[in-house]
Amino acid sequence: MRVHFISIGGSVMHQLAIALHKKGYQVTGTDDEIFEPALSNLAKEGLLPAKIGWQPDLITSEIEAIILGMHAKNDNPELIRAKELGLKIYSFPEYIYHESQDKKRVVIGGSHGKTTTTSMIMHVLQQLHKNFDYLVGAKVEGFDQSVNITHAPVIICEGDEYPASAIERKPKFHFLFPHVAILTGIAWDHINVFPTFEFYLEQFVIFIHKIEKDGLLIYNASDPVLKQLVEANKRTDIRYQPYSVPENTIENGKTSVTIEGVSGTLRVFGNHNLMNLLAAYYACKELGVNASAFVPAIASFTGAAKRLELLALNNSTNVYRDFAHAPSKVKATIEALKQQYPDRKLIGILELHTYSSLNEQFMLEYRGAMDKADMAIVFYSNHALELKRMPHLPIEKVVEGFDKQGLLVMNDKETLWQWLQSQAYQNTNIVLMSSGNYDGLDMLTFAKQITQ
Repeated sequence: MRVHFISIGGSVMHQLAIALHKKGYQVTGTDDEIFEPALSNLAKEGLLPAKIGWQPDLITSEIEAIILGMHAKNDNPELIRAKELGLKIYSFPEYIYHESQDKKRVVIGGSHGKTTTTSMIMHVLQQLHKNFDYLVGAKVEGFDQSVNITHAPVIICEGDEYPASAIERKPKFHFLFPHVAILTGIAWDHINVFPTFEFYLEQFVIFIHKIEKDGLLIYNASDPVLKQLVEANKRTDIRYQPYSVPENTIENGKTSVTIEGVSGTLRVFGNHNLMNLLAAYYACKELGVNASAFVPAIASFTGAAKRLELLALNNSTNVYRDFAHAPSKVKATIEALKQQYPDRKLIGILELHTYSSLNEQFMLEYRGAMDKADMAIVFYSNHALELKRMPHLPIEKVVEGFDKQGLLVMNDKETLWQWLQSQAYQNTNIVLMSSGNYDGLDMLTFAKQITQ
């Protein structure tokens, strides 16, 4: 099988290229820029392009599949050449489906919790020595890659709602056709992609109708928007499994969970994680894993990278980082930490970094998101606004949107750094919430510095 990647340097694109190479396929690829870790990963496997840049001469009729990344645009010379030759062109999710038509497909969708739920299923199946393929959007402990395609009978896929490619604008999760589907919740985000809430909701309705006949939909019944959407779009040819927060206790900063009479102590915490865990259980149950096997296996799960990830700690201070940036994610992260450590001061530091979060009209969506934090800081950089070619975001609009008493808003990294250095952190938890990097501040060094 000859496969060529247009935009091979993407975070998941290069992982798929490596997986297919290991499967025995003849893999080539190009890109106009390749950064770490993709650069080293591709070089290690002998897949790094000989030169950087698009090379239409490499596109020949012998290629059986072109896989097109989101970074490549409609006027890409290789894409134009592939169309001229009539080659089969796939978006990333279309090709995942192509490779998994004979597998049992488990797809995890929703506005939040997808990566964690996917990682939990992967962790349990690995602990129980099950044979499976996977696609996940973050580094998961115990797995060398974020994509694996073999001859396994099952594939576990994180399915997001972003467009699939430059020529296929439908959401990725519309192409995966699950036998087992999970919907973790719905909270409007990505307003640059989904300009109205109604349009956003419609993508999930379509996803439900993509579930294979006799399949199973596992859904978060504690989310009123999702519950109403599922009930309004009932199918008679699939099964339904609602879930919410499972039975649990918290003692001395440790959470224990009970599922179908089987109890175990966890290394993760918070209602959001507990709901993700129960969704993962129902998916594993459908794959033949019972509670007595699931609970001991999930007990060693520490979380996906940047999902309430513990960066540093001492006897009185924990520093976490979390990918949270959408309002619902920010709220869930802060509430989880406050519930787990009710007697500790909680400092929440949120960076606005995405198109939605830097949009003045979106600020009101954050109302109440940081209310449970004892100290709340919102940071955004003018540099990020310039890179995204977005207008100035007035500080007073951020304050008005969050409506949090005592909120500090900063848009200069030196001001934030000086503030961080001036605080006392005894009996305190800090959570760094961002999909960016605080305009280049070294938060890992900060975390280690205050806990030493």
